[in-house]
Amino acid sequence: MPRLLDATTPEGLTVAVTEAARRLAAGELVALPTETVYGLGARADQAGAVAKIFAAKGRPSDHPLIVHVADAAGAEAFARDGALPEVARRLMAAFWPGPMTVIVPRRADLAAEAAGGQDTVGLRCPDHPVALALLRAAAGLGVPGVAAPSANRFGRVSPTQAAHVVSEFEGVAGQEDLLVLDGGDCEVGIESTIIDCSRDHGRPVLLRPGRLTVAEIEAAAGQALVARDGSAPRASGTLEAHYAPTAKVRLMTAAQIDAALTVWGATAAPLKGATSSAPTLAVYSRSARAAVAGTVLRRMPADAAAAAHALFADLRALDASGAPLIWVETPPDDAAWDGVRDRLQRAAAA
Repeated sequence: MPRLLDATTPEGLTVAVTEAARRLAAGELVALPTETVYGLGARADQAGAVAKIFAAKGRPSDHPLIVHVADAAGAEAFARDGALPEVARRLMAAFWPGPMTVIVPRRADLAAEAAGGQDTVGLRCPDHPVALALLRAAAGLGVPGVAAPSANRFGRVSPTQAAHVVSEFEGVAGQEDLLVLDGGDCEVGIESTIIDCSRDHGRPVLLRPGRLTVAEIEAAAGQALVARDGSAPRASGTLEAHYAPTAKVRLMTAAQIDAALTVWGATAAPLKGATSSAPTLAVYSRSARAAVAGTVLRRMPADAAAAAHALFADLRALDASGAPLIWVETPPDDAAWDGVRDRLQRAAAA
């Protein structure tokens, strides 16, 4: 069973980071907290270590990972000729450490496996004391950066608590001794915004929305974002179907949910996949009425940042109820909700 180490106290942080850095330097996996979600990390400069991430997650090896570094100097080590594009530098200055990943041309002899074989690499400096302490300690042992996708089986709901990580990998062959650093609940709750800064034209391209809005990104970049096109590099978490619970997710308006709940209790038969003691339906809504018989209702926060923070933990809780179907109220059509909307649309596509 994966082993938890408490890193929420100064004493615990020292012990946890020391052991985790040693494991990373030795090419082993470590699960670590960030402000977005928990990551499953390995040293990005060793192909064998990175291969363990793909194997543990069941993730295709051509689906690139994000490399986490302690600062801009660490990012330069992975950039082609040690030179970061100017727009990437502006975004890093504005949002690092924080939930922003920049994709830049990659140094040819470094992190090819983490990049999924592409000539670009995604780089991020996380804004979490445990992650930053670990990155610095690992750097002191010769680890230039840590490749770390979300610490869950591929395509599933991302973990925002250490207990989520343990539940994901408990019973998974080869992960009996996985070290999980417990840094508390993730503050942001959804994965980082990804901006492609690798284009020859020098214009930034939004590949994955997150907490940051388009207006915030454009203000920091000093120029407008360009629409994604067919030449965009593959990027983490951008497959059509992703972030999915076991239950089927269906996006609906509040009116659709209320209308359907009106007849659900009287007409719904037990659904395939439901246990005798489980609800037949779960509802995740900002405004739906009280749950009817045979359903479980969880309130989605009305604030976009609070909704992002709670999203994955709430989806996991609803999934754990045993209901085979989750109706989710579609987020508002507002820029602040772009990241949450993106994750729910991908979950519903699974």
